[in-house]
Amino acid sequence: MSTFGDVTAAVGATRVAEVELHRPPANYFDAQLLADVVRAVHWADQQGARAIVLCAEGRHFCAGLDFGRAARPEPDGLRVLYDQAEALMAGSLPVVVAVQGAAIGGGLGLALAGDFRIARPDSRFSANFARLGFHQGFGLSVTLPRVVGEQRALELRLTGRRIDGAEALRIGLCDRLADDPRAEAHSLAAEIAESAPLAVRAIRTTQRAGLVASFAAAIEHERLEQVRLLATDDFTEGIEASLQRRPPEFSGR
Repeated sequence: MSTFGDVTAAVGATRVAEVELHRPPANYFDAQLLADVVRAVHWADQQGARAIVLCAEGRHFCAGLDFGRAARPEPDGLRVLYDQAEALMAGSLPVVVAVQGAAIGGGLGLALAGDFRIARPDSRFSANFARLGFHQGFGLSVTLPRVVGEQRALELRLTGRRIDGAEALRIGLCDRLADDPRAEAHSLAAEIAESAPLAVRAIRTTQRAGLVASFAAAIEHERLEQVRLLATDDFTEGIEASLQRRPPEFSGR
């Protein structure tokens, strides 16, 4: 096992690497955590891994940015954050994501950076940005409609509503349900790792043709919209309402 900040990586006998976040219970991310994930995946590739299981310690997979500690991210900080997100998308190994608890906001974006998602029936997914007075980020403009379709993605982004694992499976947001998503993710990743590695990479490259470029363009547009909306009263109200666990009262300013 190797450690990269708050991320660990280990390659097993099946040639599957487990890359795990260690910021429980919510596993909030920042640019450093994402950079550590990128480093861990690169290390696993160099160690001969043929597939990645991305998972997290604690109650939830990832709740995105911690707005309770940093209610107004710095514009330059968003750029650095999304540079790391783009680097993660550009990785060459297939990634199976194990989602326990919540994948919310940027955490949903992180889950969608993988190729497959395994969830529990009671897992929760939400693109909650509009409920915070914010624009979606982490490439959700591209990755969410890619797996659930344009109309469903628009509904989820505009309403910010939460869906459980059963609905996520029905609409294609996750690929399998299991009481132990990590074990099931390892099972799928091991199946992939048994296939010819050059063929797997070639097939995945064909499947994802143009995705990294589209993702890069999307996150730059998303970042600019987020910077614009950071200065609004609605963003302040959205964050305060979220922290106070009450419905927001938006003014359109």
